[in-house]
Amino acid sequence: MRTALVYHEDMTAPRLLWEDPECEIECPERLTSAMGLLQQRGLEQRCLQLAAREASEAELGLVHSPEYVALLRGTQALGTEELRALSGQYDAVYFHPSTFHSARLAVGAGLELVDAVLTGAVHNGLALVRPPGHHSQRAAASGFCVFNNVAIAAKHAQQKHGLHRILIVDWDIHHGQGIQYIFEDDPSVLYFSWHRYEHGRFWPYLQESDAVAVGQGRGRGFTVNLPWNQVGMGNADYLAGFLHVLLPLAFEFDPELVLVSAGFDSAIGDPEGQMQATPECFAHLTQLLQVLAGGRVCALLEGGYNLKSLSESVCMTVQALLGDPAPPLSGPMVPHRSALESIQSVRAAQVPHWTSLQQQEGRPSALLSEGPEFKAAAAQATAAPSALPDGLHLRPMPPVRTAVALTSPDAALVLPPEVPHQEGSALEEETQSWASLHEALAKDEAASALGKVLYLLDRILDGQVSSGIAAAPASAAAATLDVAIRCSLSRGAQRLLCVAVGQLDRPSHLADDGRNLWLSIRGKEAAALSMFHVSMPLPGTTGAFLNFLLALVLPLAYSFRPDLVLLALGPDHGLRDPQAAVLASLLRAPAGCRVLALVDAESTPQLAGVLAQVLHGEAPPGLGPLGMASPEDTQALMRLRGQLEPQWKMLQVAAPA
Repeated sequence: MRTALVYHEDMTAPRLLWEDPECEIECPERLTSAMGLLQQRGLEQRCLQLAAREASEAELGLVHSPEYVALLRGTQALGTEELRALSGQYDAVYFHPSTFHSARLAVGAGLELVDAVLTGAVHNGLALVRPPGHHSQRAAASGFCVFNNVAIAAKHAQQKHGLHRILIVDWDIHHGQGIQYIFEDDPSVLYFSWHRYEHGRFWPYLQESDAVAVGQGRGRGFTVNLPWNQVGMGNADYLAGFLHVLLPLAFEFDPELVLVSAGFDSAIGDPEGQMQATPECFAHLTQLLQVLAGGRVCALLEGGYNLKSLSESVCMTVQALLGDPAPPLSGPMVPHRSALESIQSVRAAQVPHWTSLQQQEGRPSALLSEGPEFKAAAAQATAAPSALPDGLHLRPMPPVRTAVALTSPDAALVLPPEVPHQEGSALEEETQSWASLHEALAKDEAASALGKVLYLLDRILDGQVSSGIAAAPASAAAATLDVAIRCSLSRGAQRLLCVAVGQLDRPSHLADDGRNLWLSIRGKEAAALSMFHVSMPLPGTTGAFLNFLLALVLPLAYSFRPDLVLLALGPDHGLRDPQAAVLASLLRAPAGCRVLALVDAESTPQLAGVLAQVLHGEAPPGLGPLGMASPEDTQALMRLRGQLEPQWKMLQVAAPA
């Protein structure tokens, strides 16, 4: 099994024994409702179920003082009034006779999960725990938190497993000041937190929760705070924070493990957060994180106080960890102005410390190419996306997650055990009908390959297969792609994203009608001929390639919201296998994992194998040293973003002037 679920029913024992409106929301039903929905949806059964163990006092001592641990040990023998008096010494905390046992289980659950992931027993997992931990400090409980579960897990990973780079992503709606204090001078831990801040007027009311707090000493730049200064932030705001702040830094940091302080009070309906992000958003966030650290992602529950929203969000996170398609996101993909102001401020605070941000410095501006033709096409098509159906709807997981359809598979091709090689082909009459459109498809080899492409495409469109890989001869690559586009649009694809890498021209019949978005990589020049026709040269370094992916390709994909992606790696595409794998992996989330990759029949079996792995939900291989982007690549990126920002709002990294 690829995903662990760590739990222990004893963690439901602590409950509030007196009246306290502030603390009553942290209740046992937070766990029982989440676990109940996991069971109801069959998700628990698909996970490796691990029972939490009590952390030892030595393990607690990785973060907490001996005196504080002894104080908590003593709470087991206290009466209600004594517990109430002790609780009153801390900020928003209550103690119960079972708190010490439960808090040790919460820590131990995280340690069990980290050990399972780092020893290879599972790829990833979720620890469903309470009490939460990210506010807890060396010698102080705070905000319902007793021991700092995630911080102890990070220290354990460093000391027991010898890790040197750990990323902590805290998407709870409260700032995890406890984690920040513990690691603020440690460059081996990159801590990212977004949180409701409201210019310091929201708990915990700390100046060090603002964007200007970047760490201390050698740890400067390794604390990243993204403060939300208004309530109502939604899916577009959260994704913008990932695409334009977290992911550039995370790829540059290159973590060996990702720990998630998974608080779901940042989801819609929560009384603490008052935000608008839907549970589906957390599936997308989780899927994006799985591209890092070889997919080694360990999520530990923090907050979340609306039981329905919490339970749905937990299920979405587990589904993503299991590799299931992320459901489509609702609402307009337009970040709020306040969110863009926050993103702008954190990028400004972090730019001295991160090469990836320095390469994107400056505001995009529309340069010479935005002439009358571009403006006319944009004006004609701007309303088209909103007039179309929402595309993907929540579908059951297809029977086959990933399939491969190659005309003559190489003996060296290694596929994941669950990935079948499809032997079927479209009906001969159908294949001949489509092949008649192009002379290049008249040859037997090209027609045979086309039949397999059409068969696999049919199975993706009718929900039998989620994603696939097919091949075409180099001489028929453009013709095969054209037929795949025509077939997709004729059979119900509402929004088709075509990412063409190599010498592949956009078919002349494609209209700027909002149903297709053509993105050419390795085009002759950086140009946005319309909002639906974008061309970019192949970046010269891995760092520049990653900049284009995170600052252009993914924002375009999330703005467009395709229900199918055609990824065509044509002749002389120029990508290394890890680059192609990262591109395919990142494109899965915006399209609900419906991706058809078309490769050159002469490609190496290693390329087909690595694409099969990532489309099946495995992590891509590491990119290696990123390298500085050339001034030409940086200028091309800024130029394209400047042209396209007015139509595709997810490209924005700053509030409009």
